[in-house]
Amino acid sequence: MYGYYILIGAIALVSWLVSRKLKSKFEQYSKIHLRNGMSGAEIAEKMLADNGIRDVKVISTPGMLTDHYNPSNKTVNLSEGVYNQRNASAAAVAAHECGHAVQHAQAYQWLGLRSKLVPIVNVTSSMSMWIVFGGLMLGAAAGFGIGYYVAVAGLVMMSFATIFSLVTLPVEYDASHRALAWLKNTNMLAPDEYAGAEDALKWAARTYLVAAIGSVATLAYWALQVFGGRR
Repeated sequence: MYGYYILIGAIALVSWLVSRKLKSKFEQYSKIHLRNGMSGAEIAEKMLADNGIRDVKVISTPGMLTDHYNPSNKTVNLSEGVYNQRNASAAAVAAHECGHAVQHAQAYQWLGLRSKLVPIVNVTSSMSMWIVFGGLMLGAAAGFGIGYYVAVAGLVMMSFATIFSLVTLPVEYDASHRALAWLKNTNMLAPDEYAGAEDALKWAARTYLVAAIGSVATLAYWALQVFGGRR
């Protein structure tokens, strides 16, 4: 178990460092006010319109960095700051979330796969580690009895969260790519504003990368505990 705690501690530290850097970047680029005077909400509505999307609403949602696209009710949910502010950070986030709406409209396969995994992960993620641990307590590490099969079942459940994290990577990177391409092709932002938006989205993507690495590492650790003792 000490190895697990060290692994979780290392992942948590890296995640904290990346999240802290992301917040500092957004604060930095929130000081770059847009010359076009458009708010995040207005930029989102413009990007949706330019992509021929008429059935998606742009709404404000409470909190900070709570921005997301909801494919079930077709809403681009922008945090209060992003929705109302007129800076490079707001432009980046608004365009990124609209990138997901464009993915949905164009039936982007990775977004579809992630959406299908959501209900499965919601059920399995909270219990998978406990099932693996229970299987180990029942003798899975020795490679015998019901404990082994319980632990393997837990690993299968845990693997869905890992697959979800890996599938999330192309979804998020592609949304940022679509956002930046639109911002650049439409000359929506001045060069310094675009540079800020691009850097902010790069750091946002790194949070998903760290999460995916952490999920793979955790699955590998528990798999080693289950299969490592078998002869």
